Amino acid sequence: MSKPIKIVQQDDTNQDGYDRVLSFLRDQLVTGRLKTGDRLLPERDLASALGVSRPVIREALTALSTLGAVEIRRGYGTVVREPNFTALADYFSLVLAQQAGAVDDVMQARIAIERQAIRLACSRALAPDLERLSQALQAIKETIADPVRGGEADFHFHTMIVEASHSPALSSVYAAVAKLLQESHMERRQVIANVPDVDTYLIGHHEAILQAIRRKNPSEADALLTEHFEIGANLREDAAVADAQGRSRPRPTQRVS
Repeated sequence: MSKPIKIVQQDDTNQDGYDRVLSFLRDQLVTGRLKTGDRLLPERDLASALGVSRPVIREALTALSTLGAVEIRRGYGTVVREPNFTALADYFSLVLAQQAGAVDDVMQARIAIERQAIRLACSRALAPDLERLSQALQAIKETIADPVRGGEADFHFHTMIVEASHSPALSSVYAAVAKLLQESHMERRQVIANVPDVDTYLIGHHEAILQAIRRKNPSEADALLTEHFEIGANLREDAAVADAQGRSRPRPTQRVS
């Protein structure tokens, strides 16, 4: 669709020009009056309709373009883009990385997202989703001896769980913090690289999680995923202690019955 949008101006004297433009465009998107592919009015017309200057319009559109909400096409106009939360990954990484304890907080958010996602995946996952999970598991096996590539494969497996939930909201939020999550995941994976029997655990536990999804058993899948994160935290603590003491006394990595 390429039709220009219509504007019904709202009287809001409490907002400055920039906020007024962003609020207007946000409301148009939320209400569905503005959809993917729609073309905005020219800057001159937007400025006149909203009672702001063209530089203010340009600034607001540039901000929205940076966020991936719109695309500014030279010689054509500004078009609404399909939502893509990955565009926010860099922004969240920069903002959250500056906050004390942000990584731990984001990790807790990751656990919450994945636990809900895996329960949904048990009922919503289609054959292509299961195939992608199987391929991700195979990648884990093939890269198990490489902490970097193995960490990437490991994180990809978890991302495929979220995608298999077929929940746009969960996938969008996960994608928005994915860069920070992946960096944290890689660091944690490298920490446990030298823990005895960790390779066997990583492969076996991911296999068990996939099988629970195949069996469409949300309680089992959720319990396994929760255990997965708990054991991972224990392994990292043991690795840190071993590194400090110069010896390794890891907790067992076998599943808790």
